[in-house]
Amino acid sequence: MKKALLASAVLLAIPLVAHADDGEWSGSGEVGFALTTGNTKSQNLNAKLAFKKEDTLWKHNFFLNALRSKGEANGEYDLTANRYEVGASSGYKFDERSYLVGAARYENDDFSPYTYQWIVSLGYGYTFIKNAQTELSAEVGPGYRRTDLRAYAVTAGEPPVTTIVDPDVDGNVVARGLVSFKHKFNESTSFENTTLVETGSNNSFLQNDAGLAVSMSERLALKLGYQVRHNSDVTPGKKKTDQLVTTNLVFNF
Repeated sequence: MKKALLASAVLLAIPLVAHADDGEWSGSGEVGFALTTGNTKSQNLNAKLAFKKEDTLWKHNFFLNALRSKGEANGEYDLTANRYEVGASSGYKFDERSYLVGAARYENDDFSPYTYQWIVSLGYGYTFIKNAQTELSAEVGPGYRRTDLRAYAVTAGEPPVTTIVDPDVDGNVVARGLVSFKHKFNESTSFENTTLVETGSNNSFLQNDAGLAVSMSERLALKLGYQVRHNSDVTPGKKKTDQLVTTNLVFNF
């Protein structure tokens, strides 16, 4: 698994290194933190880092996301969320609108139906709209996903007998789709929405990220985000849908 992931990362990095002198990189970092003490205790931290570059032949994207929360329940103070995700994509342009794209994504989540999953894909992308105010693009293509499903307990029989089920690491072919929409209402307010779908025989994963950002200066902005994550097949006791609302400080560079 590690060798396949490393190979994918190297393949994606080749065009980035080869064209490092063309065009300019831009990026943004986000962070949000909340802390409560007293009768109840909790702490929540989410952080995001993204880079992108586009020139006449290539378009590159890289992201790193992290979420960590602790909360008090039934007299205990413990983790309630712990997830990190890293991904990258490189697209080779056929013309101003269409391109061939390779993408890779890795995710580790202590509270999901799986301990980790990674996916590599190759597909076709098309930019439907691109101007100073609005950008709309979509990508679709086949990929391969490896998933380590989390162990779970099954109780059955009389008297009840509990058995621990530990599924094997599963690999299967998937179809990947990505739709990205960005719009600037004015110089200070912008909206973006990204929908990712990875569907295979064992699970269909959907994630939608929406964000409304208001600039305070050329570099700083406040951003309200709403994320929905859905897995069609989950282990017993796990919910299929997770939602996350964030208010972050954004630094553009």
